[in-house]
Amino acid sequence: MPVQIIGLIAPQEASETIARKGPAVDTDYVRTLAQAHEHAGFDRILVPASATSPDPLLTVAYAAAHTQRIKFLLAHRPGFVSPTLAARQFATLDHYTGGRVALHYISGGSDVDQQRDGDFLGHDERYARTDEYLTVLRRVWTETQPFDHEGTYYKAKGAFSEVKPLQQPYVPIFFGGASEPALKVAGKHADVYALWGESLAQSADLVRRVRAEAAAHGREVEFSISFRPIIAATEQQAWDKAEEILAATRSKQVPIAHARGAGPQQSEGARRLLADAAKGDRVDERLWTAVARETGGRSNSTSLVGTPEQVAEALLKYYDLGITTLLLRGFDPLLDAIDYGRELIPLIREKVAQREARRTLERKAA
Repeated sequence: MPVQIIGLIAPQEASETIARKGPAVDTDYVRTLAQAHEHAGFDRILVPASATSPDPLLTVAYAAAHTQRIKFLLAHRPGFVSPTLAARQFATLDHYTGGRVALHYISGGSDVDQQRDGDFLGHDERYARTDEYLTVLRRVWTETQPFDHEGTYYKAKGAFSEVKPLQQPYVPIFFGGASEPALKVAGKHADVYALWGESLAQSADLVRRVRAEAAAHGREVEFSISFRPIIAATEQQAWDKAEEILAATRSKQVPIAHARGAGPQQSEGARRLLADAAKGDRVDERLWTAVARETGGRSNSTSLVGTPEQVAEALLKYYDLGITTLLLRGFDPLLDAIDYGRELIPLIREKVAQREARRTLERKAA
């Protein structure tokens, strides 16, 4: 299985270390960042979503119009539009982008952020709604005749779409969420299950559990994991850079917390990151948890620290767990994307190719 590398773009330059400024939508920045990822050799770019940020679907449409090959991962929160309408929107976008779209479904880890958009369902019920939402969505994409649906959260009569996804049978489904209700939905629907950057032990456990849920439905699932690599010419320089990032994060934390509602209070993923952080700032030699601890486990906030060679080797350990997609984004989004393309991504691909060639020889010899 070849490795897939995903980056991340947002409609404005900002991170834990870069204060927001200027308009909420910076078209020049979006275009430059998307093109930089394409040039750097990323396979796909995630466009995230929140209740206060610009529309990710329109951001994807704009970025796709200014790139040629790179694919996109559109974050989407089920529950705010009808699944029948969403199915047509995504199928249409799939055609306009030449089949370059996948969807990342996020049921919501923060009651505060969900309520900004008028969603007052509790955590577990949001996942039950997502289950029904994805069921209807796939039916719209795949069924050739109108159908009726009457469920707990949605009701439709004569549902049908003239436009079907360019990618058959449907637009790929990425899925996030680490709670028990989330894992059950993942096992039933996900093509790719997305982890935040956890320790090897925690990641292996989550991979095992999701595989078991998928097997109950006669399915197989691929896996993605997210890290914030910190690389430098020497290991000491990389750790020094990490400390500078931590200091900058602390100085920017008040405006970040205000902008994002102080973090995902109901997120099991955040709890898991903090469980790793409780073991110390350095776990598994290269996993750095200090920013995750500082921000309350908000989002994918753990790093792998070292030289490009060392970080590539650390990522390969996750690949050996069966995690074949790597989401890599930096604290300086544009410059780090360029740096990863020059220093890190070629090493990852080379090491994975060597690993797969060796496995092929071993299978032939067996």
